Amino acid sequence: MLPFEKVEYQERVRKVKTSMEEQGIEVLLITDPANMNYVSGYDAMSYYVPQCIILATDLEEPVCIVRLQDLYCATETTWMSEENVIAYPDKYLWEPKVLHVMDFIGDFLKEKGLHTKKTGLEFDAYYFTAHWYKRLERSLPDAEFIDTTSLVNWVRGQKSVKELEYMQIAARIVEKTMYNAIEKINVGVRESHVAAGVYSDLVEGTGVYGGEYPALAPVMPAGERTAGAHFSWTTEGKYQDDQLVYMELSGSYKRYHAPLTRTIFIGEPPVKVKDTAKIVIEGLNTALAAVKPGVTCEEVEKAWQTTINKYGLEKESRMGYTVGIGYPPVWMENSAFFKPGDKTVLKPNMTFHMMPGMWLDGYGVAITETIRVTDNGCETITRFPRELFVK
Repeated sequence: MLPFEKVEYQERVRKVKTSMEEQGIEVLLITDPANMNYVSGYDAMSYYVPQCIILATDLEEPVCIVRLQDLYCATETTWMSEENVIAYPDKYLWEPKVLHVMDFIGDFLKEKGLHTKKTGLEFDAYYFTAHWYKRLERSLPDAEFIDTTSLVNWVRGQKSVKELEYMQIAARIVEKTMYNAIEKINVGVRESHVAAGVYSDLVEGTGVYGGEYPALAPVMPAGERTAGAHFSWTTEGKYQDDQLVYMELSGSYKRYHAPLTRTIFIGEPPVKVKDTAKIVIEGLNTALAAVKPGVTCEEVEKAWQTTINKYGLEKESRMGYTVGIGYPPVWMENSAFFKPGDKTVLKPNMTFHMMPGMWLDGYGVAITETIRVTDNGCETITRFPRELFVK
């Protein structure tokens, strides 16, 4: 059963085609698995081999091209007619310098008379390589290639009622997971034991709804490793007294994510940790209050930055990003960001992970929320006590 009605997918395709027309794009090759999922429903762990969705102004439906081994995955998860789900044999993978999947795609476009069109490619997508591009150039010498890396990402920005429902379920999953993880953290407990519980809870889900693997592995450093933004657990490490821990986790439901981060101290927190946590929370609350339709992303970031600047702190990195569908390596949508210079205007039902983490000399504090822009402000999709947890 598809996670959305066919009419919702068709409306998504219409919006993407409108954006294509505005940019003069006649053919679009979508290789980002999150964008493939958005327009077609395709959902399988096959993104390690070449695959794509093709949209064209001259084609009524999208075309899904996948490995023959994944044909059943595609027919089961996409909404298009059977003739628009096309499989290539494994010989296109055996000697990629001799015969490549992009040759297969090029031949398909020639067959459809689309080989001389202005063609959009996701140049900077995680799963589109320089070799693929070179093969396409060779296969389609008369095509004009245009960089459309974030074209679909921007269309994904405003979520539908059903998408928001799935993000709410993901939020309930991560809240349960975070609560249980904090309960397990204690002196002498292995970090890997807590990590195992995190994975169990993320997959088990809420009891009513099961969960899926997240697009990013749990971030959960301890001690001085909290000064790094993206450490996982250590294989042999055990939690110690007077130790700082933070966890950035996300539930995943129908590939929709709701990230949440909280910071924990085992023992009596030092003054600098307590003070930093207070500043982060104050800045987060100020930024949340600044969010509403018509405000720009940079204005939200400025509200946060101005708050922490009062206390002599400064955050160089962005403090939030759009979030929704996610496949490894990230759950981030790669469109709008809460950062200086981003003049994206907020609209209702845009969703963000507001990420005001501070990574300082020898320690880090992060307390985050997934939020939805409402008609007159914002609401947090994740709901968890916003504090420094002390064990």
